[in-house]
Amino acid sequence: MTQPVSLENNEFGAGGRPISVKGESLFRDSVRRLARNKAAVVGGTIIVILILVALFANVVAPYPYAEQTLVDQNKLPQWVLSLFPTMKPYAQLSSDYFIGADYVGRDLFSRIIFGARVSLTVAFIGPLISLLIGVTYGSISGYFGGRLDNLMMRVVDVLYAFPSLLFIILLLAFFRSTFAHPTPGTFTYTMSQLDSASGGLLFIFIGIGLTAWETMARLTRGQVLSVREKEFIEAARTLGAKDGRIMFRHILPNVVGPLVVAETLAIPGYISTEAFLSFIGIGVNPPTPSWGSMISDGAQVIRTYPNQAVFPALALAITMFAFNFLGDGLRDALDPRLRGNQ
Repeated sequence: MTQPVSLENNEFGAGGRPISVKGESLFRDSVRRLARNKAAVVGGTIIVILILVALFANVVAPYPYAEQTLVDQNKLPQWVLSLFPTMKPYAQLSSDYFIGADYVGRDLFSRIIFGARVSLTVAFIGPLISLLIGVTYGSISGYFGGRLDNLMMRVVDVLYAFPSLLFIILLLAFFRSTFAHPTPGTFTYTMSQLDSASGGLLFIFIGIGLTAWETMARLTRGQVLSVREKEFIEAARTLGAKDGRIMFRHILPNVVGPLVVAETLAIPGYISTEAFLSFIGIGVNPPTPSWGSMISDGAQVIRTYPNQAVFPALALAITMFAFNFLGDGLRDALDPRLRGNQ
């Protein structure tokens, strides 16, 4: 009687015929493990909702973010008064505003919605700049090594000597003063117009981009150093592959996972940087709404009208938590050492 042949971990079946075993791809396995992470799913869902709200802010927001109604300043609905009963002696009620109006009668809810555009723009443009500069710089340094690697890393060490936030503040102060009164037709005039059109975000992007790439460069260099000596890289060199082909076809695809995870986890830092800059008054240009500037305005009346500071701060906190949850989930899903543990 013929015994059944176990196909597990065998390359050939009965009669020496090759067996085609369909395995699960790394991508599908990562997606499956990410979907099992409830915190990551919640974070990703919140981020998707925020993106949709930001894209359709003109439709979702009940009022334009800059529209002022001075007779409605500091008004709030009944449910907010129930949430903060200390405002009862002086509160003016109005059902026209979902969470209240600010000191010049602008709808807080509409400004929070439009403020999501600023935070999400920084959340995606910041990592993009960091990846473009840091991955390019770190890849060149790690791949070629030797004196070039030593020189390039010393440059990174020198840049690390400056506190990033202070460096960004100095850069913004320099840019804003330099481009304050430009001559029409010049490069400075073009940059000033672009900054004004973006509501003051252009120089924030430049400041973040010039300071955020150092960590990414170091991480990329370490990943490239660990991969460039692998057997498949040596085989590619033996077959005559060019440096560019080795880099783009063999090295980068094997290191991009940890880099994406690192940048996802760094996004809350970019958002908080923009919020802090707007909080101290050198971020976005008024009346462009930013959660940081709204918290700053609300902090001045925190004892009398706490809703003006609490709700923007809550939006900022939820967004940062969402990116943290998603980043942790991506790290767990893309880490090969966790394969089989979930």
